[in-house]
Parts: sequence; structure tokens; C-alpha cells
Amino acid sequence: MSVPLHLSDLLARPDLRLSVTYDVPPHLLARTVEAATVSDLLSPGKWLQGGELLMTIGLLLPMEPAACRAYVRDVAEGGAACLALGLGEGLPYQEAPEPLVTAAEEAGLPLLTVPDEVPFIAVTKAVFDARATEQRAALHRAFATQRRLTAAAAGDGLRPMLAEWTAATGVGAAVLDPLGRLLAAGEREPRTPLAEARDLLDRVAARGLRGSASSTAGGQQLEVQPLGARRLRGLLLLTGRPDDAARSVVPGLVSLLSLELERRHLRDEPERRRRSALLSELLAEEHPAPGRARDMLHSVGLTTERVRGVVVEAVSGDAPRTRAGDAAPTRAGHDARTRTRDDARTRATGAGSGPAAPEPAGRSTAESAESAAQEMAADLALAMPGGLVRVVGGTPGGTTNGTAGGTTDGIPAGAPDRTPGGLSGPVVEAVVGEDLDIRDVLARFAPGRPAGIGPVTAPEAVRVSLRQAAGLLAVSRASGEPAEARQSQASRLLLDLGDRRTLQGYADTVLGPLDLADHGEELLATLAAWLETGGAWDATSRRLGVHRHTVRNRLDKAMDLTGRRLDDPDDRFDLWLATRIRRGGTPSPGSAGRTTAATPPPAQPER
Repeated sequence: MSVPLHLSDLLARPDLRLSVTYDVPPHLLARTVEAATVSDLLSPGKWLQGGELLMTIGLLLPMEPAACRAYVRDVAEGGAACLALGLGEGLPYQEAPEPLVTAAEEAGLPLLTVPDEVPFIAVTKAVFDARATEQRAALHRAFATQRRLTAAAAGDGLRPMLAEWTAATGVGAAVLDPLGRLLAAGEREPRTPLAEARDLLDRVAARGLRGSASSTAGGQQLEVQPLGARRLRGLLLLTGRPDDAARSVVPGLVSLLSLELERRHLRDEPERRRRSALLSELLAEEHPAPGRARDMLHSVGLTTERVRGVVVEAVSGDAPRTRAGDAAPTRAGHDARTRTRDDARTRATGAGSGPAAPEPAGRSTAESAESAAQEMAADLALAMPGGLVRVVGGTPGGTTNGTAGGTTDGIPAGAPDRTPGGLSGPVVEAVVGEDLDIRDVLARFAPGRPAGIGPVTAPEAVRVSLRQAAGLLAVSRASGEPAEARQSQASRLLLDLGDRRTLQGYADTVLGPLDLADHGEELLATLAAWLETGGAWDATSRRLGVHRHTVRNRLDKAMDLTGRRLDDPDDRFDLWLATRIRRGGTPSPGSAGRTTAATPPPAQPER
């Protein structure tokens, strides 16, 4: 550990012959001295940085008690560790004046005297020599710690490095995966419960390799550093306050841990390849037996009764090219004070501070897209229980040329020969349990990428779910967020695909006569309510709080103005679509949960 220079150390030096002017308490003598400086200003406080031994001959020192207290208060508020008064023949003072001693004692500021035979420069050199010795010792400790970590890195796994770090620095350390799950710790149990560090871990995971963060929780300092070379592979949680020597070794520790995680990633490739092949086998059968499909899912730990398909475009022409793992929602509600800072240092592993590390020179666009798809698939396989993920497509014509860990053959189960929407390029297909928060996973590992989420199905029907998910890629590309297949949402998807100005023009054409009519808002509200209740007069009157005859009169007037007929299916569809456009594609208040809100009501009105 670092041994700083204390005030008591200077008093113990016989060559300096420094003395205290009053009975200074031990805790004040234990103050750290960071530097020595000389000033005879009446208000030197604003020129101090903290921790100084401030020396003066008292040339302008006031003798009035109130003025002395103001002077001492200024010095103390400037952060000085102590005040030293030079004494001697030809100087203003041969002993410390009583007003100054009293003011220093009241302010809790140590007041020393420097004898005539000791020049101020001797005190200054002593302070800076001690600081230089301290810094050399810290450097030697840093080198020794780095050597111990390097030796531990030659061993097996993460724990030897973390144990050496903790033994050398006294600072706790743990490595977690990008989802915050513990991989290894330097001690039997992490010093801080992971729940207390959850908010901090999420903040760093959201930034990928672009920044670190620190906070305090439970009276302890916490710090999180991202791990990985080109992509986020894990998180380093430090518990405690590293001294200067330990702080200088943190980048080396991050590099060694990142290298180990990259090794693990490569070692896991055969298992990812096996699971990808298993998914291809499941999707190759048009009508797999229910028992066989469930057994295949159970073999990789996916035990939910119902599953869904997910399809993600690996490279989007519209979305910004952020890397998986570089953006994610964060969870709030943690009581710790959190301060996030950018880590401007370029990591020794080669990861930059920008959104993505540059692709190797000479790689084609197709190769880069394929590489990005494989990396995204690996990230998603880590986050999705079962890890049933594969890469399909990627070449003109949609020939399948990749999986989450290698290559496979065949046509994508959820897509035609070309990526849905006409975009030729690799897509990632996955099968997940119905209980997984798939939107959270996509936001973290595929931010900004078009994604389709299929409906929940039985395992033997997951091929259909994947096909529906693939069909939603164009919707997701247009909306800028994952599109999910749900019942009673067909109309919303239709409206999302349309140009807003064109849709509004259509609605104005159909409903324009009502806009110009007296009490036009009442007519529009009544028409919309009647359509949403499936043409039920009583239900409409209850919703609007008016008599059913009033409803009938308003609708008769609306039909006269628009020239439409409620018993004509085409007219009813036009009216229904126009009212839905006016509301932005959402049901009106009070209609949530009604399947009739998403489809036109029956052709024959209730009489």
C-alpha cells in the first residue's frame, strides 16, 4: 500500500528542526502533505490546491485577533495541511505571535515554526524528495503487481488473476458476463452483493466498450470496467478504493481479463455450432412430431411449454451501425450515487472508445456483414436460454452460408430466398421461450437493428412463428423498433407501413364533409364508437352516454353528409379505416381489449 508523507514525518526530521506552537491533536499531525509553497499574501487561499505546507515570514500578517482569524480561516478553507511561520533575526517575528497561535488552534490548523538556520528551500526539498520516493515505491509496486497478474494469466481461467489482484491491492474484484451473471471472483463471495451494483453494471453494459463507471453503495466505492477486444464480453466489478499504484495497473488487468474472455469465446464456438445445427434440424422438418420437437428443445435446456421465433437483420442500411452490446436500457431505482465517466484510454486489447472498432483492411462488405452477423448471433446465444440461434442468408440470392458458430445449408425457415423486404444479407434466426423479455435482449444485443418477433406457438409449430417474424422485418425497418406479431394488430401494421401524409389525405377525403358540418365532432365520435362496437346501437349509446335514438339520428346525418351507407361493406371499411387513421391507428378510449377494434365490424348493422 502507498505510504504518504504525513506532517508528523516532517516534525520527526532532525535536520528541519520544525516545532509546533500548541498541543496539536494526533489526527491533525496525521495530515498528508502533498506539496510545500511560500506566500506572504493576506489571502493566499485561492492559490492553494489542497494538502500544502504553507510557509510565510508574516511580512503582512495582521495582529488584530479578528484579522488573524480571517487570515487563518482563508488558509484553512484553501485546503492547506498546515501553516509554518519562519522566525529569525531580521525577520518580522522571532517567535509565533499569540493572536496567530490562538486563531490557528481555534480553526484546527496546525501552526509550525521554522528556525532561522533552516531556509524555506530546505523544507521544500524535503517535501518533494519524500513525494518522489513515494512515487518510486508506487511504481515498483505496480510493476510487481503486473508481473503477478501476468503469471496468473498463464494459469487456468479468470479466478487466479482476480485472486492475485485482490491479494496485491486489497481491492475486491469479480467478473460478470454482459447480462450481469457472475463468472468468477477473487474471493469466495463478492464483497458487495450484486444486487447493489446492478444499476452500475447496467449503465456500463449499455455503453459497451465505450466507458466505465463508478459509484458508492453501502459505504464502499464500486467501479465497473467493460471487458472485451472488439465487442463487450464481460464486466469487471472492483470493490474498494485502489491507491495510485493499483490504479495504474487497472488497464493491464482489464487487458488480461479481456484476453481470457476472448479465449473463452473461441472455446465455446463448437457448442454454439452444435446448437445452431440443432435449430436447423428442428426447422428442416415441415411437421415435426410434438414429442420430438420438445425433446430437442429440452436437450439444450429450453423447457418452456411454448416458444416463439425471432428474426433480426444483422446489418441494416437504415439503422446506425452500432455494435451489439453497445446500447441497452438501464434499470433505475438503485439508491447508490452513481457517476458515469467516459474512459478515454484506448485499451491495450485494441478496443477503441468509439462505437465500433474498424474492420480489418481488405475485407469485403459481404465478409464484414457475415462477421457482424456471426458476432450478433453469438451474443444472442449467450443471452437466450437454450442458445438456439443461427445465421442464414448473406449472399445474393439468399444462399445460407453461416450459423452461430459455423456454416449450414438450406433455406431460411422464416424467410424466402432473399431477406424479407428485398434486402440481400444475413439475418439471425432464434427460438426463445415465451417468458423471455425478448425486447430487452434485442435492445441490448441488437440495438437499432430491424427485428421481427413471431407469435407464441407450440414447439412443433415454431417454423410458422419464424416465418411470421421474418415477414415483420419490413415493418420494423419502417418503424425503427422491433415489430411483434399479435392477434388484432393487422390494421396497425398496415397503417404503420403507409405514408403519413397519404393516409391523412385519405381520411380527409372520407370524413371531410363531417369536419365542415355543425357539431361535426359529435358526428365523428359517434361514428367511431359505433364502428368499434361492431354496429351495436345499445353499446354505442352507453359508451357515449346518449339515447340510442340520438345515435341513430347522428349516424343518419353523417351518412347523408358523406354519401355513404352503413349497410355497404365497402363504405363501412372506408369509414372504419378513416376513423382509425385520425386516431393514429389506436383504438379509442374504452375499447382496449376488443378484437373488433382491429377489424371492421360485421356488414349487417343491428336493427
